[in-house]
Amino acid sequence: MKRDYVNEKEWKPAEIEAILDLAERVKKRPDEYRGSLKGKTLAMIFEKSSTRTRVSFEAGMFQLGGLGMFLSSRDLQLGRGEPISDTARVLSRYADGIMARTFAHATVEDLARFASVPVINGLSDLLHPCQALADFQTVRERFGTAKGFPLSYVGDGNNVAHSLLITGAKLGARVTVVTPPGFEPRAEVLAWAREAAQETGGSVVVTHSLEEGLAGARAVYTDVWASMGQEAEAAERVKKFEKYRVTASVFGLAERDAIFLHCLPAHRGEEVDASVIDSPASAVFDQAENRLHAQKALLVRLLAGGSA
Repeated sequence: MKRDYVNEKEWKPAEIEAILDLAERVKKRPDEYRGSLKGKTLAMIFEKSSTRTRVSFEAGMFQLGGLGMFLSSRDLQLGRGEPISDTARVLSRYADGIMARTFAHATVEDLARFASVPVINGLSDLLHPCQALADFQTVRERFGTAKGFPLSYVGDGNNVAHSLLITGAKLGARVTVVTPPGFEPRAEVLAWAREAAQETGGSVVVTHSLEEGLAGARAVYTDVWASMGQEAEAAERVKKFEKYRVTASVFGLAERDAIFLHCLPAHRGEEVDASVIDSPASAVFDQAENRLHAQKALLVRLLAGGSA
């Protein structure tokens, strides 16, 4: 039976832990996995521009012995009105898996519904599950475990915040979102995360207070204030998010051994000061690298059908 990685809430905590365990092995011993996906093909649909998602999936497939095919929505018949259902069925005849980086979450859900091969959410307006895998791989590398780990996200309650909440809760982490009023994570996502946290012993908190939200944090995470598709709101968002910029003093509200995380690309001087993101406490480039390893583990799990 095929599995999709579209919404991490559909995966059990032990299954997500297993992906991260495999990611650790793939990173340490890459040569052992070079032929894991020999002859396999991943169709990669992009409605949004990308650096990390495109390069990490394409390089990952190559390193595993397979092929990643970049498919811009402008080049596909999707751009001319072909139904998602037809695209999913056709690509299933050509490729062993589909990865999609989309605007509407419904697009990747429909791909998964109609495809007969595994579908991976490379990013949607609702979730960014592959990013969260890399984030918690980085946490585990630095601190040994995600269980009980206090991570504070500062900024917009967007797709990155959503996946941090769900994946973090699945792993038993303590995730806090610090956000301006009116920009909280979606209620349905909070409900999913809180349900998972009850099972694992994790916790989910949303607050408008920097002092409350960063107290005890060992990772401070932020993202751009206006995501792709929200450019028209950028100027207004700057006014509302100004006090939530991660400056050195804001970062200092966390624990002394805290690391700084950002999914990138970053706007220095907006959501984070250069003195923080370029400091020794910053783990953003380890985090970016771990997109490659976490996704290779996910690809092996889905396309090779195992956890070798």
